[in-house]
Amino acid sequence: MTQIPAQRLPEQRLPEMRRLPEIPQQRTHPDPAPGGPPAPALYPAPDPSVYPAPDPAVPTPDMAPDARSAPAQDTVRPAQEAAKRANDTVPPVKDTVVPAKIAAAPVKRARLVGVDATRGVALLGMMAVHSLYDSTASGKPSWSFAIFGGRAAATFAVLSGVGIAFMTGRRRVPFRAAPATVATLVVRALAICAIGMALGHTDASIAAVILPYYAVMFLLMIPLVFLPTWLVATIGTLVAVGAPVLTHRVLPRLPVPNLDNPGFGSLAHPLSLLSELTITGEYPALPWMVYLCAGLVVGRLTLTRLRTAVALLGTGLVLAVGTAVASSMLLHRYGGLAHIWAAQPRSVLTVPETTEMLTLGGDGTTPASTWWWLAVNAPHTSTPFDLVGTTGAGLALLGFMLLAGRVAARIPRGVITVVLAPLAAAGSMTLSFYVAHILFINSEYDPYTPGTSYLLQVIVVLLAGLAWRATAGRGPLEGLVSALANRARRWATPASRRPPVRPVAAAAAMSLGNRLGLGGTLDGGPMVTGPGGAAEGPAEVTVRLPVQRGRRRRQRATRRHSVPDYPTHERTRSRP
Repeated sequence: MTQIPAQRLPEQRLPEMRRLPEIPQQRTHPDPAPGGPPAPALYPAPDPSVYPAPDPAVPTPDMAPDARSAPAQDTVRPAQEAAKRANDTVPPVKDTVVPAKIAAAPVKRARLVGVDATRGVALLGMMAVHSLYDSTASGKPSWSFAIFGGRAAATFAVLSGVGIAFMTGRRRVPFRAAPATVATLVVRALAICAIGMALGHTDASIAAVILPYYAVMFLLMIPLVFLPTWLVATIGTLVAVGAPVLTHRVLPRLPVPNLDNPGFGSLAHPLSLLSELTITGEYPALPWMVYLCAGLVVGRLTLTRLRTAVALLGTGLVLAVGTAVASSMLLHRYGGLAHIWAAQPRSVLTVPETTEMLTLGGDGTTPASTWWWLAVNAPHTSTPFDLVGTTGAGLALLGFMLLAGRVAARIPRGVITVVLAPLAAAGSMTLSFYVAHILFINSEYDPYTPGTSYLLQVIVVLLAGLAWRATAGRGPLEGLVSALANRARRWATPASRRPPVRPVAAAAAMSLGNRLGLGGTLDGGPMVTGPGGAAEGPAEVTVRLPVQRGRRRRQRATRRHSVPDYPTHERTRSRP
């Protein structure tokens, strides 16, 4: 039997527990009949392993000085008092089980500002390539083309792979989620292709529309999302080396591309269209799978870690600088440039066109007159050095933006926020801004000089992006593509595994989060928390619903005067 001091019943302080205020003792059950069984407890008795009984031999701060040194007496706690203590003990709050769709709404995952800002920089770079001059009067690359030429479009492609990784839960997609994932990517690809072909009337000499090529890349990415990350990285490496070799071999046997922006009329010649979109076009999908494989691998990493951002920055710089140095050595020290000029008569290019390709880059491919063309590092040549170098540039920019978002010092943090906020806002709706940019530079509303036109577009994009994100949230075309993809995903999901329809309150909360920039994927789609996204089924998750501060204050004020009639985490100990 446990003995306690006679002077005062000790109270042992329990971790993470608080005592309710003293209240008049009230019985919840009538007294048991003499000699009968004890009254049933209102709540089960506490587990001794979790709430051990106090040791009277160990003094506690709550004990009086005389009680700390007083010897234990032969006083036995009655069984009725133990039962009463069990009755007064309130169990911890029970977990609330809510559907996964409702539970996910308040805890929507925040967007990565660094990734959105990277896409914003790529958008401004692509606008500079389309709006400004490519070269100077002497034939050398202009400053804008030297910085963004080939790298802006490659960064877009890398971030498209990152967006696919986010859509598929940043991990390998299980085969049980295959129907929903395939339907999502197919419908997204078809929607992007339709938007791109609607721009087929624009002038390709001003800006080559990349959207139809992206659609083919999305379709080629479908089998890769079911593979482990190491295998995706291996396939990307093999494509970087093998795709240019394959293109060099089959290029003479394929139809000559017209390099016009493909429209709906191009569907009348499907084989020529497929050949141009995959191998011979401005942005050939087959070699460009290197960018999407790299983005898929990067998107599966933990981008919020410091070491990941540093690794992306370092790896990107090594790839970009290393390929430039290696290409220069092969062309100049080992005679690659001389072999190219020696084979120029057998090439389909004239002498000025050969000079332009070596200086400013090509239109997606290089001539098949000599294998030394694969050593060129010029933009849009789809050589191994071009693919690896531009991939490195995109990774380095992404790593730098992620590091910039982690700055904690007060003054630089404020400056960085001012710079990143408009870039991230524009980067969150690049599809809408890209289409608007293509339509503007091909319209009569652009009578300005190249510099003035570009400056006006940058100002409008940054300001309109901030205003739209603060008010409407997702861009109009991003919302359209996401709505179609979500409808296809729900249609492809079996009825037994479909999530319940989101209530109005949860929908309003998610809409408000999107307007504040707190939710959504990097390409305008929904932030998916699992490999199959919302198509994972109506599984239920256990969450603890948050309580507002005002409600907590009202509860604390109520506890001072009465006993709460709801379960809490608090545990009381009665005094004799």
